[in-house]
Amino acid sequence: GRTADFVFMFMFGGVIMTIIALFVNLVFLGQAFTIMLVYVWSRRNPYVRMNFFGLLTFKAPFLPWVLFGFSLMLGNSVMVDLIGIAVGHIYYFFEDVFPEQPGGFRILKTPGILKAIFDAPPEDPNYQP
Repeated sequence: GRTADFVFMFMFGGVIMTIIALFVNLVFLGQAFTIMLVYVWSRRNPYVRMNFFGLLTFKAPFLPWVLFGFSLMLGNSVMVDLIGIAVGHIYYFFEDVFPEQPGGFRILKTPGILKAIFDAPPEDPNYQP
């Protein structure tokens, strides 16, 4: 599986959001973290159709922006949503877009220690119980 990659995404997002939060004076980043995960999921599933409260139908890549608009309508701070979208975009670009470009390579590589801890060892095809 890719459990170690998922943990690395959590760590990457947490570090980047914490650094940004120091400059914009934010304390709670739970919503930004959630928006980051939603952004990455929505970009990786572009053809999934979504429905927001039965009123609005759209494709998955627009979900973070719909949630942003909903936060705006509720009068919440949109800075938190923008941080989540920005960090999600950075992760998505480094992980999924840049490596596919001509001359591209994986900038974000999951450390071997995380793979050793979280991913199961490969199965031996010659194993006979």
